[in-house]
Amino acid sequence: MFLEPQETMPQTSVVFSSILGPSCSGQGQPGMGERGGGAGGSGDLIFQDGRLISGSLEALMEHLVPTVDYYPDRTYIFTFLLSSRVFIPPHDLLARVGQLCVEQRQQLEAGSEKAKLKSFSAKIVQLLKEWTEAFPFDFQDEKAMAELKAITHRVTQCDEENGTVKKAISQMTQSLLLSLAARSQLQELREKLRSPAMDKGPVLKAKPPAAQKDILGVCCDPLVLAQQLTHIELERVSSIHPEDLLQIVSHMDSRDKHRCRGDVTKTYSLEAYDNWFNCLSMLVATEVCRVVKKKHRTRMLEFFIDVARECFNIGNFNSMMAIISGMNLSPVARLKKTWSKVKTAKFDVLEHHMDPSSNFCNYRTALQGATQRSQTANSSREKIVIPVFNLFVKDIYFLHKIHTNHLPNGHINFKVFQLKVKNLLTLQKFWEISRQIHEFMTWTQVECPFEKDKKIQSYLLTAPIYSEEALFIASFESEGPENHMEKDSWKTLRSTLLNRA
Repeated sequence: MFLEPQETMPQTSVVFSSILGPSCSGQGQPGMGERGGGAGGSGDLIFQDGRLISGSLEALMEHLVPTVDYYPDRTYIFTFLLSSRVFIPPHDLLARVGQLCVEQRQQLEAGSEKAKLKSFSAKIVQLLKEWTEAFPFDFQDEKAMAELKAITHRVTQCDEENGTVKKAISQMTQSLLLSLAARSQLQELREKLRSPAMDKGPVLKAKPPAAQKDILGVCCDPLVLAQQLTHIELERVSSIHPEDLLQIVSHMDSRDKHRCRGDVTKTYSLEAYDNWFNCLSMLVATEVCRVVKKKHRTRMLEFFIDVARECFNIGNFNSMMAIISGMNLSPVARLKKTWSKVKTAKFDVLEHHMDPSSNFCNYRTALQGATQRSQTANSSREKIVIPVFNLFVKDIYFLHKIHTNHLPNGHINFKVFQLKVKNLLTLQKFWEISRQIHEFMTWTQVECPFEKDKKIQSYLLTAPIYSEEALFIASFESEGPENHMEKDSWKTLRSTLLNRA
């Protein structure tokens, strides 16, 4: 399961104010080009130095909807559509957008302003297009799809002459249906793909023969294996979507948990990706512990150290961490005679990068370097950034946990906070959550530049892995227990296996 969060603040070092620009709303403080005042209008939005810092849910929803003279900034659209689901289900938000559209249409129709009506309709379609492209799976819900059809039906009524709005709606709908169909097919495929078979282990002294195929018999080049692991990582992480990530926040928010309970199933992609990390760790441990001869076990450990190093060089930190975790599992770590033959200098460097002290400061520095390389890269090879997923989840969780959702006046909290971590940083809860998720999604869209090797990938994904019990059995058979605790554990395991036999 996900890494247990620690009570430390993520040490985010990337300044995002340049991304948001001088105004989060794209319009500066309320005025010309902004939504009008009135109950729940822009008067319920609070700006500070041109930045939106808080507002009532109603005012923020109105700030999302275009008018004849106003269109929200894309950063605000993405941030609000992403974060709003903590407070209101997407289909309810869409219904409110529909109500605001009706109100504006009625005002424009009363004034017989056809040109303005067409302009307004085009902006509404553009907003819906951005919504369906960024969060297509909000529309898996029948209520949301019904609301979408109702809104598009209303806006097409002003486009009887040239049909440009109808054409845009048709293209938007077709793209949305294709996205939904693709995800449905992907989920069906993933359901059929089982986790690697769990080998419960032999009954005492029944280790596999030395000639049995292992990972080195399939791939003996650490770089090639690291590339194939990167292929698998990118394929799996690409099925994660922004709304899936925010389900973590929604599910943890006990105040609003009842609103999001029906969406818990959307964390399937997250759980599947997390499961891949665990399977890779167990596969590494299995490959080491199942080897009969100490010389070959030493070679296996050194091979995986080299694979982890190549993953680091590529920017595939998730596979790197999984490999290190596998080698640090107790059944592997206790093989002192084997480890004494391993040249551990490279492994020590890897463990330094993954040192958990100071909130994984070393890893975060390496991740920042990979991020900067990705931003200036000219090739797909240099764009690869695959963060340690469990740590990314922890960061999103704490950004949510450390700041309240609501201010005392009931406004949703977009307020600027200044926190002393390693340096003085300016953080904004929803802006920062949105920025990090948007950055993560950019990484997931990188096309893997390495040639795919089906034989190697098939082994990585389907090779049987030992259970924890089987790993200890194999470990004790390789190197006997050295202390009373290990002797007791080995005695208990032998007794359990003999009883089964």
